[in-house]
Amino acid sequence: MSDTRADDRAAVRVLDLWRHRLGAVPEALWARTDWTTVVLAENDLTEVPPGFARMTALRTLDLGHNTLTRLPDDIGDLPALTDFLYVHDNRLRELPDTLGHLNRLRYLNAGDNPLTRLPDTLGHMTSLVELRAENCRLTTLPATLGGLRALRELHLRGNRLSNLPESAAHLADLRQLDLRGNALTEVPAAVAALPRLRHLDLRANHITHVPDWVAQLPRLEKLDLRWNAPSAAPHDLVDTLERRGCAVLR
Repeated sequence: MSDTRADDRAAVRVLDLWRHRLGAVPEALWARTDWTTVVLAENDLTEVPPGFARMTALRTLDLGHNTLTRLPDDIGDLPALTDFLYVHDNRLRELPDTLGHLNRLRYLNAGDNPLTRLPDTLGHMTSLVELRAENCRLTTLPATLGGLRALRELHLRGNRLSNLPESAAHLADLRQLDLRGNALTEVPAAVAALPRLRHLDLRANHITHVPDWVAQLPRLEKLDLRWNAPSAAPHDLVDTLERRGCAVLR
């Protein structure tokens, strides 16, 4: 009779080196190519050498909380990377275009980096369910954003965005949109076409008027307008939303 516990351990194939302060990627990473999860967060890493393309079973990669200034191009050549990619809290000024090859990845966190742009290939990541690019230096988003048809959560707080691309209107499955702390002077027009949107966070922008069409968003449950112009939301619009059960904070 086989040892089920041993079989389970073999199936996991996890390399977890979180907060080991290694200073460099350890040789242990390259000792095998069948890792399913690799965690190298909080290790004072300044670079990651190429070689990830050999990790043909890798489903989760965590490179967060380091001091990386670039990612290797072959990070886009991970055919099994389907679960999570964390590259947040580094010193990345750009992400490689090859990231767009990860069309099975469901979660990407690239927040807390000095990013000034996201790659134009972003729209090829068609399996993304959650995208985080918070507290960066983004002033625009790629026109291909609308290609993320599976996206349910988009977190963009703490950037310098003044609008969303027109293609954002194609994010038909989006449920949560966080635009807190940007440079918006109006509610982006693309939001009007989001039939499943439930939570819309517009706090701490420069919005002076909320258009009537916001009351027509059929699934909206929470609208946060705090720290915009005090009169941004007309009373009749707020009343309409609250009567149907939507919480409006202003």
